[in-house]
Amino acid sequence: MKILEIRGMRGPNYWSIRRHKLIVMKLDIGEMEERPTDQIQGFADRLEKFLPSMFSHRCSEDYEGGFFHRVRIGTWIGHVIEHIALEIQTLAGMDVGFGRTRSTGEPGVYHVVFAYEEEKVGIYAAKASVRIEQALVDVIPYYMTSDIQAMREIREEERLGPSTGSIVEEAIGRNIPWVRLNRHSLVQLGYGINQKRIQATVASTTGSIAVEIACDKEDTKNLLEAQSIPVPRGRIIYSEEELKDAVEDIRFPVVLKPVNGNHGRGATINVNSWDDAVTALAAAKRISKGVIIEKYITGYDHRVLVINYKLEAAAKRTPAAVTGDGKSTIQQLVDKVNADPRRGYGHEKVLTTIKIDDTTNSILAEKSLTLDSVLKDGEELWLKRTANLSTGGTSTDVTDIMHPYNIFMCERIARIIGLDICGIDIMTPNISEPLNEIGGAVLEVNAAPGFRMHLSPITGLARNVAAPVVDMLFPPGSNARIPIVAVTGTNGKTTTTRLIAHMCKFMGHKVGFTTTDGIYIQNHLLQKGDCTGPASAEFVLKDPTVDFAVLECARGGILRAGLGFHKCDIGIVTNVSADHLGLKGINSLEDMAKVKGVVVESIMPSGYAILNADDQLVADMARPLECKIAYFSLDENNAIIKRHTANGGLAAVAENGFITIMRGTWKIRVDKVVNIPLTFSGKAIFMIQNILPAVLTGYIRNFKIEDIKLALETFIPSPAQTPGRMNLFNLRNSLLWLTMPIIRQVSRQLQSF
Repeated sequence: MKILEIRGMRGPNYWSIRRHKLIVMKLDIGEMEERPTDQIQGFADRLEKFLPSMFSHRCSEDYEGGFFHRVRIGTWIGHVIEHIALEIQTLAGMDVGFGRTRSTGEPGVYHVVFAYEEEKVGIYAAKASVRIEQALVDVIPYYMTSDIQAMREIREEERLGPSTGSIVEEAIGRNIPWVRLNRHSLVQLGYGINQKRIQATVASTTGSIAVEIACDKEDTKNLLEAQSIPVPRGRIIYSEEELKDAVEDIRFPVVLKPVNGNHGRGATINVNSWDDAVTALAAAKRISKGVIIEKYITGYDHRVLVINYKLEAAAKRTPAAVTGDGKSTIQQLVDKVNADPRRGYGHEKVLTTIKIDDTTNSILAEKSLTLDSVLKDGEELWLKRTANLSTGGTSTDVTDIMHPYNIFMCERIARIIGLDICGIDIMTPNISEPLNEIGGAVLEVNAAPGFRMHLSPITGLARNVAAPVVDMLFPPGSNARIPIVAVTGTNGKTTTTRLIAHMCKFMGHKVGFTTTDGIYIQNHLLQKGDCTGPASAEFVLKDPTVDFAVLECARGGILRAGLGFHKCDIGIVTNVSADHLGLKGINSLEDMAKVKGVVVESIMPSGYAILNADDQLVADMARPLECKIAYFSLDENNAIIKRHTANGGLAAVAENGFITIMRGTWKIRVDKVVNIPLTFSGKAIFMIQNILPAVLTGYIRNFKIEDIKLALETFIPSPAQTPGRMNLFNLRNSLLWLTMPIIRQVSRQLQSF
């Protein structure tokens, strides 16, 4: 077996309009084409023993065990590989369930298609599934444990964190588009001029001064103390000598933490001896030169979350811990806690697996314990010095029991620092009593607070804290999108795209558009070349100056990675012809029509599909669509046009020398064909097919008829406005119909003389 190609889909695509994240593997199974699974001795038994969890796969039989039944009665190896790729991702904590395997038309060569959560994991799963299949066929041992762990590690490295991910999921639920801007946590919500950005839980609305203050713990403490917020006594130190003076002044117990630390890194709490203080100082100095030493406040660790200056959630945090039963060792107790199905690797589950590390060993040594020690029944042992969930800690929601004074104080703190998304760490014996009356204190203010403890507390109510973030970024009445017109077809795409862009620019829009010759932002060519794929579409949609996008969508980009957007407002199909058949498994006009149909199947329900009624394959695309339909034709008596308009539908036709819009029984004559330069005084009839959908686009967008007319008459076919398209040149009183490629070729030949 040989993998010929692996591609990742990232938007609506040839294989699925709704499932955007798909791996498409082109696989040559070679001689296995002649050996379905029922002809491979013992294969079904080996597969069931190796992956018994695949019993849940129903396949086309639609019952548990259905896939194993298919294997026993005989199916192709590519089909088995598809199911293995799905199952090993599930075993690695990514439950993906969609797949299909189809022949490419070449003997023994298949497209194996399956869903993924993280593309790099999907690619790994594709390769691993082929290795596993080959081992099962060849009856050789295969150890899958390393594959599962490798996929988990790739996922943790590639995925958005739980906080950023929750904001993105909330945006998706509100039909707000999003684009990941780097491989970390920088994300764009919305398109073009209406976009907002988040990085982790810092938003584009968050002030940089506020972030700087929060990152400087000493500045934060001074500001809060000046506003009568209770904070622990302390100072910044840089050496052991300063540590000695600080300890004499503050007295044990103390806390030491780096000035610029986060997530508990380098922090040591409840330090009660000089030796421990020296060790804690060294740990903090590995993170930053300056170290904060302050009085250790007794009580429980709480995190309060304020969003848009309103308290949204509060959680009591507990470090990773075990409770003795009088007979189990500490290691056995840890193993028992980690067996909780809610715990997993990294952020894959609600809780994180507890790991024994240097901090744990240090705590055990302080208490003269080892992992083999047995705790008394009911005795609790904290295994970490901080309560971070990422180290195995737990959280309990306490939002509803917070004292009104504490709520007032936290909302005031967010204003004092200036953070619209603000995490406040509080140590207090009881959050339901006023902090200033029971000796509690504010320990820190965080500019990028984690949401996980509020989204999935171990006890108490889960809080959708992502919702107020999206509310803040996109308040009622605001729009996250910009209008998107997507143009596809075999011929005429570029001219139609350019004409629509010209019309929108004429109406005052700041237009970004893509064509086969480049990407244009406000008529400035920013990238040259064939820019009709998803990356070029994203380029336009990421531009913060653009308020209208016109995107040419060619066959190649759709097949390579899908569309560069999830939904558009208007989709246009100019025609479908035999050009480019035989490439990437597209061998018939029907296949080509399915590729082009991806664009119009991705239109929002409130949008319009504009279809060529003179091309039956294009006209038939209307059948599965849920959006509105408009047709265009060179013949006003076209049967589809007549039937559509009789039912109140919208259409554009060429009739009696006019470009005309029709709906029901009325007509609007937009302009004479001979007055439109693009038609070359009416001689280029085929150009009318490019004008009609553009006119419909303008009408649907509520452009005035006189403005549409003026835009048509000012769009001059020339190397500037229609490069590479047909242009008319007057050379020594002779009229030549030339395209720019022909002109360049003639020019090179003349230069060679």
